[in-house]
Amino acid sequence: MSHLMETQKSLVFAVTRRLPELITPEKPTPHEYKFLSDIDDQEAFRFQIPNIQFYRKKNNHVDVQKMDPVKVIREALAKTLVFYYPLAGRLREGAGRKLAVECTGEGVMFVEADADVTLEQFGDTLRPPFPCFEELLFDVPGSSGILDRPLLHIQVTRLKCGGFIFASRINHTMCDAAGLVQFLTALGEIARGASAPSIPPVWQRELLSARDPPRATCTHNQFDEVDDLIINLDDIVNRSFFFGPTEIRALRQLVPPHLGKCSSFELLTAFLWRCRTRSLQLDPKEEVRICYLVNARAKFNPPILPVGYYGNAFVNPAAVTTVGKLCENPFGYALELIKKIKEDVTEEYMRSVADLMVLKGRPLFTLARTYYVSDVTHAGFEDIDFGWGRAAYGGPPRGVIGYDITEMSFYIPNQNKKGEKGIVVALSLPAIAMEKFVAELDNMLKNNGQFVMIENASLPIQSAL
Repeated sequence: MSHLMETQKSLVFAVTRRLPELITPEKPTPHEYKFLSDIDDQEAFRFQIPNIQFYRKKNNHVDVQKMDPVKVIREALAKTLVFYYPLAGRLREGAGRKLAVECTGEGVMFVEADADVTLEQFGDTLRPPFPCFEELLFDVPGSSGILDRPLLHIQVTRLKCGGFIFASRINHTMCDAAGLVQFLTALGEIARGASAPSIPPVWQRELLSARDPPRATCTHNQFDEVDDLIINLDDIVNRSFFFGPTEIRALRQLVPPHLGKCSSFELLTAFLWRCRTRSLQLDPKEEVRICYLVNARAKFNPPILPVGYYGNAFVNPAAVTTVGKLCENPFGYALELIKKIKEDVTEEYMRSVADLMVLKGRPLFTLARTYYVSDVTHAGFEDIDFGWGRAAYGGPPRGVIGYDITEMSFYIPNQNKKGEKGIVVALSLPAIAMEKFVAELDNMLKNNGQFVMIENASLPIQSAL
């Protein structure tokens, strides 16, 4: 089976940055302590999660041509922080590793920059990983800690073509993807002239705090303690794969009738988990897991999370099976496990996760032989408008976060050179396993060479979660 392969060309450019500054709320805000929920302050969320958005020059708007994106966003940020003032505070840790934000008004970190590159030089289709990202969101020394550090870091980089790049990094304990998009949407609204966000932010983290007394009533396989496997990270190969309408149609043909209607996400997740596991050639008796993030906002009946809630409101339940069962059974076996994950997430399940955090000291997710996926195709990062229209790209700057043979892949909306909309997924595997993985894709899809593989040889490996 032949492949259509696109190789991302290396791109090197220089970025000139001004000294970082702290942007504080434009008006005085309350000095108070606000506890995070027991969903927020899990061990696995205690890291900085990056995001990037690319904006084109708007040639048909004369007023926009005269505007400086740095000035516009800096001023809007100070105004937006009046409403989202906890983001201008600092995290503190108390008894039982409980996190609270002290609303000090110290501000968020902001960096102004210029790059000697045009948006067109990034290629016809913008997709991660993006070259020189460490220059587009410079890691200011001392800024990347979790406690007593700025909770939000923004760098706005002007491009030679008149466009700009908005890169950000936020402490994950403060919000999930939906919460971050809500904040950035508010920032965009105020940048375009609004006096207040259209959706007022709501804290109320007590709504997802543990019960008294805490009681874990559900099974949470994502926190099982299992032994790690050790592999040579020097042998890792990184590639991104595009799944368009052709590939999704091919996957639907593999669905057994008794499973009924399946979403594209369910199809793709089951497919990737099975192919990836087969490529690693693990002991058939070993247990493997798949975890994906489930937004629980709609799982409460009646709903308890108000519109405007910007805290973490998702969980990552796991499906567990053995290598032998996953690899030897038909595709429908993996698909059925994936579908059941979402069904297991209920209001009681969310309560049980919060209780488990208190009972077990906020354990880390299981890493060994686990594949994590996060679907950001509907998050809305590309819809954020600072006055220059929708982003040409919005979402994770890297498509994958890898650790040993555990990794998290992001499902990112994208399109191919034909203009077909689809999903790009990045994976990291040992070189031999990657060859086998590609062969598995061929064998299962059999779509006459329409499958697109985009090689990203420069994608860095970094610690997951």
